[in-house]
Amino acid sequence: MGKKLLEMCLEELWLLFPIFLEQHKDCWKEWYFEEECLLKRALSSTEKISHIGSTAIPSIWAKPIVDILVEIPKEGNLLDYKAKIINCGYICMSQSENGMSFNKGYTENGFAERVFHLHLRYTGDNSELYFRDYLIEHSDIAKQYEELKLRLWKEYEHNRDAYTNAKTEFVKEYTKKARILYGNKY
Repeated sequence: MGKKLLEMCLEELWLLFPIFLEQHKDCWKEWYFEEECLLKRALSSTEKISHIGSTAIPSIWAKPIVDILVEIPKEGNLLDYKAKIINCGYICMSQSENGMSFNKGYTENGFAERVFHLHLRYTGDNSELYFRDYLIEHSDIAKQYEELKLRLWKEYEHNRDAYTNAKTEFVKEYTKKARILYGNKY
């Protein structure tokens, strides 16, 4: 019997869960809605649950991982949500005073059919919504983002942190433009 996920070092996890991209699939939206329903039942006092990340942008290639942003009231306590999210099948991957990250669909044998990343944060910590909407409305920028991701894919196939870091400047640039364009949309 192999190691449990929580016993693996980062390099072992990156080998077991490599980065791979695929063309957009309509099922990602369905998976999000099913997961949103599950989370709404479990988390009664959320402000907002949103589909974020590349699977929320219908025109581009993405890692087949559905990213979900759960925003809670600023007067809430993140720890009050942790056990409820874990009870929905998630593993807490990181936590700070301003947010928590959870994964679902990671097994000792690799990815499950459906994989989710859940980001739990206070209301207003939602830059991903601006970036998502900007790319949906600006298909030329979405294609540039897709091209960047495709270039980085094989170079960082087994290093998620480096892959994410290599995209950071692009994401920051267009998130800033989106905030100017959309103002206080969220």
